Amino acid sequence: MVEKQIRFDLGDVVHEPEVASASEGAGLPKMPRQASAHSRPRRNIGALPEHLERVVEVIEPSSLECACCQGKLHCIGEDESEVLASRPATLYVLRTVRPKYACRACEAGIVQAKAKPRLFDGGLATTSMISNVVVWRYAWYLPLNRQVQMLKGQGVRLDTSTLCSWVKRSAWWLKSLYDKLLAYIHSHSRVFVDETRMPVLKRDRTRTKICQFWAHAVDDRPWNGPAYPAVAYVFAQGRGKTEIQSQLVRYSGILQVDAYKAYKSLTRPDRRAGSIALAYCLAHARRKFVDVFKKYKSELAKVVIERLAEVYAIEASIRSTSAEHRLGVRQAKSKVLMADLKMLLMDTLKDISAKDPVASAIKYTLGHWAGLTLFLEDGRLEVDSNTVERNMRSVALGRVNSLFAGSDGGAETWAILGSLLTTAKLNGLDPYTWLNDVLERIVSGEIKSTSLWRCLPWHWKQEHADMNMAVAA
Repeated sequence: MVEKQIRFDLGDVVHEPEVASASEGAGLPKMPRQASAHSRPRRNIGALPEHLERVVEVIEPSSLECACCQGKLHCIGEDESEVLASRPATLYVLRTVRPKYACRACEAGIVQAKAKPRLFDGGLATTSMISNVVVWRYAWYLPLNRQVQMLKGQGVRLDTSTLCSWVKRSAWWLKSLYDKLLAYIHSHSRVFVDETRMPVLKRDRTRTKICQFWAHAVDDRPWNGPAYPAVAYVFAQGRGKTEIQSQLVRYSGILQVDAYKAYKSLTRPDRRAGSIALAYCLAHARRKFVDVFKKYKSELAKVVIERLAEVYAIEASIRSTSAEHRLGVRQAKSKVLMADLKMLLMDTLKDISAKDPVASAIKYTLGHWAGLTLFLEDGRLEVDSNTVERNMRSVALGRVNSLFAGSDGGAETWAILGSLLTTAKLNGLDPYTWLNDVLERIVSGEIKSTSLWRCLPWHWKQEHADMNMAVAA
C-alpha cells in the first residue's frame, strides 16, 4: 500500500523502464535490469560493522556450584553472539563556562576566552542539534511537526516555528555552497535535467499554488568518468521555457532530458552561451508502446518493446566500462538495432490509420529520433534520463510526508538543503557527519569564501580520508 502511495505521488517523475512489471500485460517481454552505476555492497547477513561500539553483556549461570558434588565450577570456554542494538537519541544540555582571569599584581585587565560562534546568536541549540533536525527533515524526510512530537516525548517542548527558523538559518549559511554545487554541475559538458511539481502555500495561507523543482545532475559513474555524482534542485514558479532558459543562460553542452517542449527552446542557434544538444530519454518512448500494449495488446507495440529490450541488454553489458568501449559496442550492435527499428516504424506508419492507437507512439518516437539515438554517437551518454529521475525521488518522498512548502522561502530552503544532503548521500557520506562538520567550520570562520569548495561532499570526503590515513600512519 505504501509503495502504491509513493508511486501515485511521484506522478511522471518516477519511472523504472528497466523491468516491465507483470501488470503490463501477459506476454510483454521483460527488460534486463541494468547494473548499478557503482558496485553495490553485498548484503550483510553474517557480520556486523566493525566500527560500531561493542557493549559486552555476560550472562552467568544462576549458581557456580556443582549440582552433583557441590564443588566450585570452573570456566572452560564460552559462546559468543552479536546482535544489533540501539539507544534512543540522546539529548543533553551543554553548559559552556568561560572563566575570567585577572592579575592581582597589576591592573592589566581581565582575560577570558571568546565564546564560540553559533548559527544563532543567543540561540537555544548547538550546531549538532540543528544539524540533526535538518538531516531528519531533508535527508530522511521527517516533517518538522513530527520532530516536535518526538522531542516532546523526551520532555523537550519546542514550537515548529523554532525548528523552521533553525533550518532557514542553516540554509542561509549554506547558500554559497549550494551556488558552488550548481556551478560545478554546469561546468560539465553533459548534464541531466528534469522537473517535478512543488506545491507551495499561498500568502493568504488558505490554498496552495503549484510551483516547480528543476533538478540538474551529473553522474559519470556509468562510464567511470571524472564527474562526481551531484544534484542541485532549483526552485521556480513555473515549468515554462523562461524558467529553464534563465537557469541555463550560461550553459552549453548536452542535456539529457525527456521530450518536454520547454527544453526545445534551448536549442536556438543564436544562443549567446553556445549550442545545446538534447539527448532524449529512450525510456519515455518505450513507455508509450507499453501503454498501447497494455490497453490494446498491439503486436507491433510488443515487437518494439522486444527490440528495445535488446538495446537495454547491450547497455547492461557495458555498464561501468569506458566511454570508448561503450561507443564501440553501441556502434557495432545497438546502431543496427535502432536503424532496423526506425525502418519498422516508418513502414508501419505508412500502412496504418492515423487513428490507430500505436500511431501516436510511432510519431512521438520518430519525431524525436535524433535525440533518442544521440547515445549512439557518444559513449558518455545514457540511453535514458533515469539518473536524474532517481534523484527526484527524494523530493517526491519529502512531498508525500510534508504535502507542500510553507512559502517561497521555505521552498528555497528545501532546494538548498535537499541538494546538498542528497549529493552527500550520492557520494557515500553520512549526511549528519558531513553537515555538522561543514556548518561548524563555516560558522567558526575556519572555512573562508575562497576555500568553500573544500566543503563540497567529494572534496570533504577526500580530505577526511587523507586525515584518517595520516592518523593511522
